[in-house]
Amino acid sequence: MKLTTKGRYAVTAMLDLAIHDGGQPIALADIARRQGISLSYLEQLFSRLRKQDLVTSVRGPGGGYSLGHKAADIYVADVIAAVDEKVDTTRCGGEHNCQGNLPCLTHELWHDLGQQIENYLSDISLQTLMDRRGVMSIAARQDGIAADPVANN
Repeated sequence: MKLTTKGRYAVTAMLDLAIHDGGQPIALADIARRQGISLSYLEQLFSRLRKQDLVTSVRGPGGGYSLGHKAADIYVADVIAAVDEKVDTTRCGGEHNCQGNLPCLTHELWHDLGQQIENYLSDISLQTLMDRRGVMSIAARQDGIAADPVANN
């Protein structure tokens, strides 16, 4: 499966944004600190997410990002696609040229697996993730770590 750090970080950052959505924009620096993701990397990801209307931005003091839609209407597959990720389990990138410019023996198996993953991720919203057991307690722990200057040294 070709799901790189870009897709994983985008989903993590979007989930963080959804969890902390309290009507005010969230600064990327806060997400970066809580999730241990580079601020410059998040800026690149959020630029792509904004182009797909998954987030909105507010400039200036007190600015930051908010979800572009309700958490229940933003799906993991959409977030991954927005940052130009492709869930592909074939070794040929879906080009059907794995072996001598033709499909390999197991091409259809890996293609079908990729479709199953895509379908699975298309059914999971940010709200679904927030409702999972333990997610909110993990977020609370991260908030405590991010707020503790001693823990950040």
